[in-house]
Amino acid sequence: MLEFTYPDATLIAGVDEVGRGPLCGDVVTAAVILDPNKPIKGLTDSKKLTEKKREQLFDIIKQDALAWNIARASVDEIDKLNILHATMLAMQRAVTGLSIKPNFVLVDGNRCPNFGVQTQAVVKGDLLVAEISAASILAKVTRDREMVELDKLYPQYGLAKHKGYPTKAHLAAIEQHGINHLYRKSFAPVKKLTLF
Repeated sequence: MLEFTYPDATLIAGVDEVGRGPLCGDVVTAAVILDPNKPIKGLTDSKKLTEKKREQLFDIIKQDALAWNIARASVDEIDKLNILHATMLAMQRAVTGLSIKPNFVLVDGNRCPNFGVQTQAVVKGDLLVAEISAASILAKVTRDREMVELDKLYPQYGLAKHKGYPTKAHLAAIEQHGINHLYRKSFAPVKKLTLF
């Protein structure tokens, strides 16, 4: 873990998103300020953890962090704004909704929205920065759970398995069953399949 130290930053929020690539569902973001007196063991990029481990850490983070917030941008917002701008909006919502205002924000990736406080983008941040790892876990578990719930309502798409990503099976299911309100109509594979 690479630890960032900033002379004046006492409250560092880590921000990450999950769900930029899928063809359906919201893009989900999270912001976390960890408690330096309660370090959480095992934090890393959520994609490198087993589902069981993510679920365990999800509860620990919510219990031990100084502040956390989960936010989102809807399918309509994604189609209206494009995925990048919708993601930035969702990240702003995640930080704005924190119960404690951070004085430094670290964002996974290579670009950040304006949070009104000092901010830095960190490439591979979900691997390097504990706060971003924690945010990636909250966002991923939240979105995965939503996909499992949606799968119960729309079993024909197999959402519990692929979580909305454009797998072969998912594209075949869209071709067979068409799309519904969950789908991002601005995404090329969806657009292609809806032009009849």
